[in-house]
Amino acid sequence: MSPTAENPTGPASGAATAALTAVAAATAVVPGVEERVIARVISDDPLYRKIPVALRYAPAEPLAVRIVFPAGLSPEGTDNEWVLPRALLESGLQAPTGTGDVRVWPCGRVQAVVELHSPEGVAVIQFDIAALRRFLRRASASAPAASATRPA
Repeated sequence: MSPTAENPTGPASGAATAALTAVAAATAVVPGVEERVIARVISDDPLYRKIPVALRYAPAEPLAVRIVFPAGLSPEGTDNEWVLPRALLESGLQAPTGTGDVRVWPCGRVQAVVELHSPEGVAVIQFDIAALRRFLRRASASAPAASATRPA
């Protein structure tokens, strides 16, 4: 076989390469986002208890974010994960928002509070707004196209 037959060049091969590139881009797995931050548990105690928290976003769930608390805070000794709407966290950095189990509001200019309600009680966690904004920017950058995130 000649080199041209083995490595064709021309309009047909360019179209095939473009098609393969488009398929590869469409099927590529987009990595999620994880941001590790230090938050503060708000309680009656005058000293805040600092805890490590993981903020997670997965493009497979473009409308949700996860807040994962370490196993040491859970009575079961397992990571405690809360899933909440990404839009709730975003809007809660600007003004109080949320009803039901999750509420978010700004606390001054540099802090935000996330209040989580469960049958076991209420947890009030304070975050640096800069850390939450950084996480949300990274999540938005890795989110699928806006048309794919809108409900049909």
